Amino acid sequence: MKKNHINSISEKTDNENNGKINNINNKPNELIKEMGSVITAANGKTIYCLTIIGQIEGHYILSSENKTTKYEHVIPQLVSIEENPKIDGLLLLLNTVGGDVEAGLAIAELIAGMSKPTVSIVLGGGHSIGVPLAVSAKKSFIVKSATMTIHPVRTNGLTVGLPQTFEYFRRMQTRITNFVIENSKITPERFCELYMNTEELVLDVGTILDGNKAVDEGLIDQVGNLSDAIKHLYKMIDKHKEKNNSKDKSEKKVKSKNE
Repeated sequence: MKKNHINSISEKTDNENNGKINNINNKPNELIKEMGSVITAANGKTIYCLTIIGQIEGHYILSSENKTTKYEHVIPQLVSIEENPKIDGLLLLLNTVGGDVEAGLAIAELIAGMSKPTVSIVLGGGHSIGVPLAVSAKKSFIVKSATMTIHPVRTNGLTVGLPQTFEYFRRMQTRITNFVIENSKITPERFCELYMNTEELVLDVGTILDGNKAVDEGLIDQVGNLSDAIKHLYKMIDKHKEKNNSKDKSEKKVKSKNE
């Protein structure tokens, strides 16, 4: 009896989530209000636009005065986008000061692991853990006026002053560095130089890159605006559909020969 009750709750939740994603033509303003996202359908293509803004909230609830992006809201959206056959691609809009490292990496890993076309564009800022998020898409853009701050892992509040604490920070920094270099063109040596720079920031260690500099460093693929990002996403969607169609045809031929 208890198991059936749990299943009914799970089915109800799935239906509610699918309703929000699948119903792309009804009440788009509610989707913006509830999830900070919008779904657009034009030129035979359906794009899910996801925003990462303010501070990324992780395991601890931040002050209500802070503009935050909650990772428990973003992660289910990404799963729905990947599994929803009506969604052709993802456009990721970034304007973030950073935030929880593990939450940011979790979101970045999900985006990097998606099979559908993904494009990111940095607007305003893509700082701290926003850097892995920016490079997680298959194609990354940045506007000229945007900036990205690269600095080492740090924490607020009291910490235990033992070697184990610093070893933990070192390992976490390695995780971030590995992800960034695997999803961009920057070298690990150069990335280390940037986040250990002591000559640029007054109260911190690190480097601030504007749009052109981020591209020159190999961190971001291209300087561009919203229309550039959407046009490229359209091209990626077309190629993705062609690839899937040719794959389906080859599978049908193999199946017919076996029969």
